[in-house]
This record gives sequence, C-alpha cells and structure tokens, in this order.
Amino acid sequence: MKIKLLLVGLIFGMIGISCKDEPKLEGIEERNEVEEIKELTSQDDIEDYFEDIDSTSTKLNNFKSVNSFYKQREFMPLWNDKEAREDLFRSIETIEYDGLFFEDYHGEELQQLLSSLNSENEEQNLRAEILLTDAFIDLAHDLAVGKLNPKEIYEIWGTELNTVNIESLLQKLEKGEKASSILAELAPGHVVYKSLKKALKNYRDDGIKENSSTVIASGKLVKPGENNDRVPDIASRLFELGYYTKSPDSVGTRYTKELQTALEDFQKDHGLNTDGVIGNTTIENLNLTTEDRYHQILVNMERWRWYPRDLGEHYIIVNIPDYELYVVKNGDTIRSHKTMVGTEARKTPVFSDEIDYIIYNPTWTIPPTIMKNDVIPGASRDVGYLRKKNIKIYDRSGQEVNPSSVNWSSSSPRSYTYRQPAGPSNPLGLVKIIYPNEYMIYLHDTPSKSLFEKNARAQSSGCVRVENVLDLAKYLIEDQKEYDDEKIDEILKSGKTTQIAMKQEIKVHHFYWTTYQKKDTTRFIDDIYDLDKKLWDLLKPKA
Repeated sequence: MKIKLLLVGLIFGMIGISCKDEPKLEGIEERNEVEEIKELTSQDDIEDYFEDIDSTSTKLNNFKSVNSFYKQREFMPLWNDKEAREDLFRSIETIEYDGLFFEDYHGEELQQLLSSLNSENEEQNLRAEILLTDAFIDLAHDLAVGKLNPKEIYEIWGTELNTVNIESLLQKLEKGEKASSILAELAPGHVVYKSLKKALKNYRDDGIKENSSTVIASGKLVKPGENNDRVPDIASRLFELGYYTKSPDSVGTRYTKELQTALEDFQKDHGLNTDGVIGNTTIENLNLTTEDRYHQILVNMERWRWYPRDLGEHYIIVNIPDYELYVVKNGDTIRSHKTMVGTEARKTPVFSDEIDYIIYNPTWTIPPTIMKNDVIPGASRDVGYLRKKNIKIYDRSGQEVNPSSVNWSSSSPRSYTYRQPAGPSNPLGLVKIIYPNEYMIYLHDTPSKSLFEKNARAQSSGCVRVENVLDLAKYLIEDQKEYDDEKIDEILKSGKTTQIAMKQEIKVHHFYWTTYQKKDTTRFIDDIYDLDKKLWDLLKPKA
C-alpha cells in the first residue's frame, strides 16, 4: 500500500503540540491499556516513506542516517516490540536527569503517538517507527559527544572531540539489546558528572523557581563600616540564601560586622576573594537565582560530555575556575594543590596532554603573547626595561643581541627570542612541569607565593602556577630512586638548569567546571571567564 502524501503531511503537522501549552500527557507506561500492536508498520510502508518524502519536509534530525539504516535492513521495521518501544521512550522521558530536554527528542509527538497506537492508523504507526529511530540516534550522539561543539563556542577549547559509532549502536538494537542499556553506557562515568546528576535531581524535586528574590543594583565598592543604600538589599539576599540569619527588615544602610561575616561566608563558598568588600562580581553572584544555578548545573553536565571518557589510571586535573589541582590514581584523589590560572584577558585553555619532563632551575622563554603585549612595548618605551627585568635577547642563531642595537620601532624585535635566566626573580620559580602542547602551557612554581592566600586567583598569563609545586614534582619522579631529596637539593642549590624525563605515564587535564557536589551540598564557583551564560543561551530549548 502506497502512502498518500496528503495523509503524511497531516501527520507532520502534529509536531506543533507543546507541553508548555497543554497539560502533560501521562507516561506511556501508565496509559490505559490498548490492544497490543503486533506489527507497528510494514516493510513496504517504510520504503514508500523514504521514496515519497523530501528530507526537508520530514522534520527528522537525522534523515540521511535513518534512511540509510532502513535501506540497509531492507526497510524492515525495528520497533514492533512493545517493550522495546516503551524502554526507549522511558529514556526520552527521563533524559532531563542528564541535563538534556524531552522536547529535543520528539518527546511530545512520540508521547501522543505511542499513547494511541491502534492497527487502524497505519500512518501514525509508521511515524512512530521512524521517530523512535531518529530519537535514538540523537540521544546516543548527545550523551556520548554532547549536544553542542565546544570548538565552535570557545576559543580556549583544545580537548579532542569525542566520537560515537551510531551504526554499531543501531546494530546492537537489531540484536535485541535494550535502548536504555546502550544509552546508559554512553554518558560520562566520572564521579563529578554523577554528582551533578544527583544535584540536578535535587533541584528538580525541590523546584527551581524562587517565590521571591531580591535583586541588588550594581554600584561602587562598599567596604565594612560604610553606609550605602544597597545594604538592606544585600542583607535580604544573604537571608534568602541562608547566609544571614537575622531579620533583614531591621538592617539599616550601615554595612555591619555581622553582615560582613555572612558575606565572607558566601564569598568563600563561591570562590570569590574573601575580603568582605561588596563589589560587582560579588553582587553578580548574589543575584543568581535558583533557576540560574539550575542552568549552571545543566551547562556543566554538557561540558562533561565533551571531556575525554578515559582520563587514565593516573592523572592530574586542573579545575580552572576553582583554582585547584588534583592528583588522581586508580580512582582516588591522593593529593591536591592550590593553583593560579590565567586572567580574563589571557585565559588558561582547556586541553589534555601527557607529562614529558620536569625542569629544575628553569629559564623562562617569554611566550609570544607576553612578548608582543608586554616586553616589546616595555623595551620600546625604555631600553633599560630588559635589564631591570633581567631579560636577555637572542637572534635565530642563538647569539645574544645587545638591546641598544635593536630598532624597537621596526618589526625586527618580533623575530627575537626573549629569555630570563634561572634565579630568584624568574617568574617560573624553581621548577616547571612540561606536557608539550600547542598553547605552550605548563605547571610551574612562582616567587609570588602570597597570592595563594587569596580566594580568587586568576593572576597568571595562561600557565598554571602551583602551590608547593616542588612537592608535586618530587611525587612525579618518586619512581626514579636516584632523584632522592638529597639529589634534588643538590640540583636546586647548584642553580644549574636540569631536565629530568618522566618515566611514569601521567596525563594533565585542564577542565572547566563551575559546580559540583561536596558532602551532599551543591557548591557553585564563580564563572571567572563568563562561559556559563553563553553556553546556556545555546543549549536551552528554542522557544
């Protein structure tokens, strides 16, 4: 029986149904029993469907893949079994617990189609067959790879994209494997992703809408003891968030010690400078609502789908906005270090690489960005700048160049290499840990150790400064017994630049996540590079 184009066109029109406008239908497993459909659709009907319908009019997300799949199996239907259909639909119904959206997987149309299957409506049954396959392909892709492509969104994203073999997954379906089992294996298995799922469920169960929330206006800095008209609003917002326990109605315009303590607790919990000063970054974080925080969980789950699935048995994670480095071995975090990362203007990139070697008493070869933006302009204004900074210039043959002989107004300064020798003023300190990468980024020491006392530590030019990095370096080469404490002390005291190759295989992963669960509490971190809102605007369902 050939499908009439007019009838098929009517079926396509059903997509406009929305749960935002109509009461949500019951889940298909709870519907009134209908007569079992032994054959959802026929081989001939599926073949006619793809012969007669133009890809632009089907409203399928994966027309070519679906067409190819059915052609390969000679247009035999896949979803005749009721249990298989309902198993996949349950995955669609619950996909929001993975931070994705029911409506993106034909959820509303499938809900209606599968709730009213009967042997008399061949066109609707055919539509259900095709949509189920299309939805499975989208679900598999989005769980395994992510819904969006980070390289199209962020300039700082260098992690390789994940891949998924849809054909092999469809073959598993053909062999009778449950769709829900296949899909469950595709999502990230890392403990942070799993904790985000738990946090997301808690937010959904508790409700993400605030009955009321105070919005604080931006303005000049307010320091403890000062008076400001915004202080009552700040007290109200801290009260709403559970940081200030007294009645905000009694608060005047004076910024009191009690209010300062509450604000500092909030700042500490959100990775802000714990200085008690009311600045616009603190206000921006105070103004984020429960719904905003819910969206923050969603975007971080999407980012986790972009990260490598296999991080290795022994690796380092640098969580950029949390200013923390963790060493993980066989699933256990065995050490952690505070870090400093790149400023907003010189962001630390997201990428993964393996540690190659460690350098004690390192020289500092000025990276291109700093050379262009800082060193050359500084020398152009005052040739003595290089002497004050203890920076030497070398030409392409490795010969040292006299700064006075350089025409600083020409393009020639860009062709030189600028290097600072090892020593106490060297910004790399006593050691750097190298994992060769296109960004020329590495872990290193710093002479400015007091900066680790700050909560907000976006202070570097892109590389990652690590507190107690000598201890970390010692750990990384502890399998090389010849480099004991006495030998390392000897190297450091000599002042001689010394390179030690790694023997252990340890990767470094630069990741960016701004929320996670800690002891059943969802912790939110300041989004230091303002990446979350941009991602949410792209990720959220289109109106």
